[in-house]
Amino acid sequence: MTEAAPARSAKQRKLDTLARLERDVDVWVATADPESGTPYMMPLSFLWHDGALIVSTRASNPVARNLLAAGKVHLGLGETRDVVHIEGEAEVLTADELTPALGDAFAAKTGFDPRTLSAPYPYFRVRPLHIRAWREVNELDGRDLMRDGAWLIAD
Repeated sequence: MTEAAPARSAKQRKLDTLARLERDVDVWVATADPESGTPYMMPLSFLWHDGALIVSTRASNPVARNLLAAGKVHLGLGETRDVVHIEGEAEVLTADELTPALGDAFAAKTGFDPRTLSAPYPYFRVRPLHIRAWREVNELDGRDLMRDGAWLIAD
């Protein structure tokens, strides 16, 4: 059995979380059908932009349908021993909101440009409402970094 590293401070967890949001490319996206409650999860590439995650998926995928219908989403970044868990609300980006600069930034970060595909790929903005981050059991206390869309730790 290995010994866990010392618990990080809340400020360090926030800094580490923001770094992951800038650096990581993919996130697990979990949604549920609003009528049946059937869960669905898939990995999507993302861009962290202005305090929100930008994702895109084919309009016919269950994740897209669930996001359009309910807007509720759970996201998971990282491994089980270094996880960032995000609960959020998603909204589809309008044509005006998906500026060429934002589309280019998404494509540059993810290596994927849905604008070039023939099938419709809506873009969604996921605004985090609740963020938790922890590595080991010694970080379970104080794992909440954001509640109701507001950071609990000052910069």
